[in-house]
Amino acid sequence: MLGRLILNHYEAAAIILSGIGLATLLFHRNLIKKILGLNIMDSACFLFLAAKGYVARRAAPILLPASEGRWVAHAGAYVNPIPAGLVLTGIVVSVSVTAFALALTLRFYKHYGTLDIDAAFTRTRGTEPEEEASPDPATEKMRERLEQEGLL
Repeated sequence: MLGRLILNHYEAAAIILSGIGLATLLFHRNLIKKILGLNIMDSACFLFLAAKGYVARRAAPILLPASEGRWVAHAGAYVNPIPAGLVLTGIVVSVSVTAFALALTLRFYKHYGTLDIDAAFTRTRGTEPEEEASPDPATEKMRERLEQEGLL
């Protein structure tokens, strides 16, 4: 059992990272922390795909001219390039989704004055007056910094 875990340590690391990301998504109420949890889960998927796409003792799938003597005719000598392409595409999509989520989070913060989802929903329902709601210190620091930079 331990031998298989050591042999597949990349897959084990991907599963652990996925669990950390899922726990972050489930247990934190701050939107920035939720976005970080989503990025951790993305990284776990990329690690898993890259680990599954790698095959030891195989060459990169780059065919060189026969004059250099490196031409290999059978496909079994090369690593499959599809997982690497999927990882690169996934990274680009992940960066785009993260940028969009952060832009939405900024709009959320401008509208509700907090990054806490529960506090924003409570204010929306009207069960707690806005003047009595006290945002957490991290939210206040973020507000001051955004006001200093002229973003609010």
